[in-house]
Amino acid sequence: MQKIRNIAIIAHVDHGKTTLVDKIIHASKIFRENQQFDDLILDNNDLERERGITILSKNVSVRYKDTKINIIDTPGHADFGGEVERVLKMADGVILLVDAFEGPMPQTRFVLGKALSLGLTPIVVVNKVDKENCRPDEVHEAVFELMFNLDATEEQLEFHTLYGSAKQNWMGPDWQNPTDSILPLLDAILEYIPEPKIDEGTLQMQITSLDYSNFVGRIAIGRVKRGTISENQQIALCKADGTIKKMRVKELHTFEGLGKNKVQTVEAGDICAITGLDDFEIGDTVADVDNPEPLPRIAIDEPTMNMLFTINNSPFFGKEGKFVTSRHLRDRLMKEMEKNLALKVEPTDSEDRFLVYGRGILHLSVLIETMRREGYELQVGQPQVIFKEIDGVNCEPIETLVVDVPEETAGKVIELATQRKGELLIMEPKGDLQHLEFQIPSRGLIGLRNNVLTATQGEAIMNHRFSSYQPFKGPIPGRINGSLISMEAGQCTAYAIDKLQDRGVFFIEPGDDLYTGQVIGEHSRDNDIVVNVQKGKKLTNMRASGSDDNVRIAPPKRFSLEESMEYIQKDEYLEITPKSIRMRKIYLDENERNRMAKKDA
Repeated sequence: MQKIRNIAIIAHVDHGKTTLVDKIIHASKIFRENQQFDDLILDNNDLERERGITILSKNVSVRYKDTKINIIDTPGHADFGGEVERVLKMADGVILLVDAFEGPMPQTRFVLGKALSLGLTPIVVVNKVDKENCRPDEVHEAVFELMFNLDATEEQLEFHTLYGSAKQNWMGPDWQNPTDSILPLLDAILEYIPEPKIDEGTLQMQITSLDYSNFVGRIAIGRVKRGTISENQQIALCKADGTIKKMRVKELHTFEGLGKNKVQTVEAGDICAITGLDDFEIGDTVADVDNPEPLPRIAIDEPTMNMLFTINNSPFFGKEGKFVTSRHLRDRLMKEMEKNLALKVEPTDSEDRFLVYGRGILHLSVLIETMRREGYELQVGQPQVIFKEIDGVNCEPIETLVVDVPEETAGKVIELATQRKGELLIMEPKGDLQHLEFQIPSRGLIGLRNNVLTATQGEAIMNHRFSSYQPFKGPIPGRINGSLISMEAGQCTAYAIDKLQDRGVFFIEPGDDLYTGQVIGEHSRDNDIVVNVQKGKKLTNMRASGSDDNVRIAPPKRFSLEESMEYIQKDEYLEITPKSIRMRKIYLDENERNRMAKKDA
């Protein structure tokens, strides 16, 4: 029997999880001396590197003092909570990583609560103690309080704490005396994290995540709870509806370093990947063929938001993307559902429109951005919150919103949040910032980030997580300004934009190709207006053509994908292609728009 430790690393976005895993990988000398590699080894897709967040949980294992340590890197963002809950099932302990200045954040609370309720043993690492104005001792107190509030057991409250800086590659028991390596953390894992508890009995393994390969199809990943599993063994797959299917294991792999190793058998306690199983789902149990006993299923949080996905039918369709038909869109969304658990896709009454349910704006925007990079063209509607009827009362999702903001702009943030039915629960100083906590409907969060960042000159730090369903809070004012809409198709001219600048803010610049019905700016009033930005200057023979070309145009307002998803109105679509993001009215023709508006009214 080899010695094994299974550990998950949990932390808030940007507190340094992935960097810490990098340093553990370096310390255990997985790489040969002459091998080249980058930082952030585990964030291996482009989106994760660009945004600096972990989206998919990943497995890696290191060997230290004859013990195999399986490390599971988890996402810190609450929108990817569906990932976290499953992978914690594979671990026996967690490393809770907190920033020495920020302390435990709302999403840390979300994941830590899940880990403690599963009875996992925590080790607390206070990271980034090299930052100025850090407060490691206060943060240690805050972590203890948080665990106490989350009903941790007495054993869990006696957690071991280490201080250090993953970036500078050291960990130790005292933050004022830096050590010279990260090995004290590995020693603590061996000492405080229990070995996997192995039950007696026949084979049981729950599938907690999956991988996909173009050669062998779907790969089931999980931890063997009891018994052993071997290559070519016949097994029973216990499904959600109680049915049991017989299958055969083609190949077995365990995680070794950053890759996988092909093995003949895997014993209880280790994490492995199985190829050859078909038609399995997350939460299914791989069990003994003669005596199949299913494990309890994993419950996954429900989605709280939906968006309409439809094919691109704008005048510019097919110019930039490779995949533009409804069949492409349907196949891609179905493929995503196989590995993205918190996502749900429902067909509508029309062949080319789909309702996609997700955990939040970020969750949906990561899917859209990935599809866009793969060459898809699509259009999405305004994000809608999912309402539920509980005991005859119409209820909506409520979130906990946490904002850290400089003191002088705290009043503006409170005003913006309360306009959107937010209730202020906590207001306290934290270092040189004000720490504000609100309860706010999910509807109120759509479009709030833009306004808060504008009001605080970009200095606010905002985080939110789903808390519960509560009775409907009443109407929330949406965007107050109307849209500027292009009247004709063609290139816009500097002369026309210059003459219309007092009408509002433009999102376009001279020379951009536009089509009729495209949203090209924000009106300074609350109604939509149609403007002609294509007309050039009429020249007479009385003056030279170049004498008054000196138009002065304000730079256009640019939106990121998430910002534009939050910005569009009910009667607008967001057109997304591999190269551009455009806003447009659902009905491009002005007369048709007016007719539909009357019909709705």
